[in-house]
Amino acid sequence: MDRNDAPPPLPEPLRVPVADSHTHLDMQAGTVDEALAKAASVGVTTVVQVGCDLAGSRWAAQTAAAHDAVHATVALHPNEAPRIVLGDPDGTPRQGAREAGGDGALDEALAGIDELAALPQVRGVGETGLDHFRTGPDGMAAQQRSFRAHIEIAKRHGKALVIHDREAHDDVLRILREEGAPERVVFHCFSGDAEMAGICAAAGYFMSFAGNVTFKNAKTLRDALAVAPAELVLVETDAPFLTPAPFRGRPNAPYLIPVTLRAMAEVKGLTEDALATAVAANTARAFGY
Repeated sequence: MDRNDAPPPLPEPLRVPVADSHTHLDMQAGTVDEALAKAASVGVTTVVQVGCDLAGSRWAAQTAAAHDAVHATVALHPNEAPRIVLGDPDGTPRQGAREAGGDGALDEALAGIDELAALPQVRGVGETGLDHFRTGPDGMAAQQRSFRAHIEIAKRHGKALVIHDREAHDDVLRILREEGAPERVVFHCFSGDAEMAGICAAAGYFMSFAGNVTFKNAKTLRDALAVAPAELVLVETDAPFLTPAPFRGRPNAPYLIPVTLRAMAEVKGLTEDALATAVAANTARAFGY
């Protein structure tokens, strides 16, 4: 793994412009204008800026309002809900947390997300969902309550639901069935296998693939991508995380989308232009812009 901190070089520009369906500009070096210009120079002309807490969601909405190339999503990240209720990110109870009104604090934060979700520049509610990797058993109730609330918010405002699903496939799919999924659902950084890709395809859920699909040990992901219908596939960076090979370990940014997209096209047996055309249309359909 390359641990060099230098940004990877600019890839060859795409001929068909696409969107980065999931990025965190607030966690990246440089200004928003610099990131957008660099991305546009290689054919990444639109980005979806994703909120992970109330402050970050407000920033996403403000940034989208100020930049035509940016669309926002707003949410409490799955690991944020246990932190609000219990006090610690991993869901470990902090003494007195519930007595101090943790559940009320979660309701208050969800009300803030609900308010932001009504804004026209906010195109999605997420990233929400479940994370069984970082949240312990004590945090599961808060996480599930938050997820269900986000599903309701997305449906009421007619926005896409952007899902974070980490080692929680069965529970995420179960809760979507129980609550009734919104019209548009995006599995961000899709992490399931080919069987799950088939389940998502049957439900009409979009599957967004990130740079980890290029990793040597990611055969399961590539198998999932191979069976995912082209009309339901998106591409994302999740920047500054999940930088695609051969730049793994270096800072990720929207301008690296072409690296991942070209690897995805090879997996799917499509030309770069054909996949880019599909991805561009899919992202616009998923987020309603």
